[in-house]
Amino acid sequence: MTERMRFITLHQEGLYSMSELCQRFGISRQTGYKWLGRFQEAGLEGLQDQSRAPHTSPHRTGEAVEAALLAARRAHPHWGPLKLRDYLQPRRPDLGWPAPSTIGELLKRHGLVQAKARRRRSSHPGSGPLSTTAPNQVWCVDFKGEFPTRDGVDCYPLTVTDAHTRYLLACQARPSTAQAGVFPVFSRLFAEHGLPEAIRSDNGTPFATAALCGLSQLSVWWLKLGITHQRIAPGRPEQNGRHERMHRTLKAETTRPPASDHQRQQERFDAFLQEYNEERPHAALGGKTPASLWTPSSRRLPGRVLPWEYPGHYLVRGISRAGNFCFQNRPVFLSRTLTGEQIGLEETGDGIWSVSFREYLLARFDERVYRIVA
Repeated sequence: MTERMRFITLHQEGLYSMSELCQRFGISRQTGYKWLGRFQEAGLEGLQDQSRAPHTSPHRTGEAVEAALLAARRAHPHWGPLKLRDYLQPRRPDLGWPAPSTIGELLKRHGLVQAKARRRRSSHPGSGPLSTTAPNQVWCVDFKGEFPTRDGVDCYPLTVTDAHTRYLLACQARPSTAQAGVFPVFSRLFAEHGLPEAIRSDNGTPFATAALCGLSQLSVWWLKLGITHQRIAPGRPEQNGRHERMHRTLKAETTRPPASDHQRQQERFDAFLQEYNEERPHAALGGKTPASLWTPSSRRLPGRVLPWEYPGHYLVRGISRAGNFCFQNRPVFLSRTLTGEQIGLEETGDGIWSVSFREYLLARFDERVYRIVA
């Protein structure tokens, strides 16, 4: 209900087109127009869930069964539907007991189930299915789950693969997931192999943060190099499934048992990388090796990143250390992640501005209320 009200509010404010709005809320245009129509017909009441129950229900739970279930649940508030049914069946074999799912709905209807807090919807729609036709279109990156080497020191393997050929570009033992240790790895990869068109990651540190659009210092650097950052949807590791599958093989062949220390563990990773790329046939590649299909990128790492040229009708503003930009001599907070960078403001409506970093739309700014809407 809250999300639907927010959808209607943003539509009325005219900050986004219907297509942009539906994409940000992860719904189809058909669904968006449905909720808009219901609101126009019945106001807020039209946004309530409408009952899909049939007018008659021949399989409705009997009153005796319902009373017994509710009494048992109140006597044993931590018992679930299956346990309640198993408890009552031998005591009242004369009654027909419903399925656990039906019992669960009954308990929920009578307020005997405590609803779990819903996770806040991600501000991005996820990366969707992974599809490539050539090497270096998408690189996949992740930290494989940490584990201690035999000296008791935690090891965090940073791994990078080419999605199209499964070529393992890097497998680096790190003492933590801190971004300070990730920048040198990607600097080396970009210098040796060129730049990919996109990099796909999860939403963890250091690839993403809680800042606007999930930006991190690492992803800002990628964007400045012309690399699109694809973040998979939260809780959807299958959107990076090829990389996750490689992690299973890496874990089985290099960490069971772990090496004595980080140096020995890195030696194992290096040997695995060579075998994985050049010797091990891959069923997904028709029995070929990744090295036989992979080629370096033609996009080379530039010596310096040139300043971005915004169109002439844009207002160009710098981001301060506090994460603000100045608009009509007033500060507007955007993100500290963009400190030192320049953004572009394009007026798209009466008092409504698109806020862009290079060619990427970050948010809308409503100057009437001095509010950023992600």
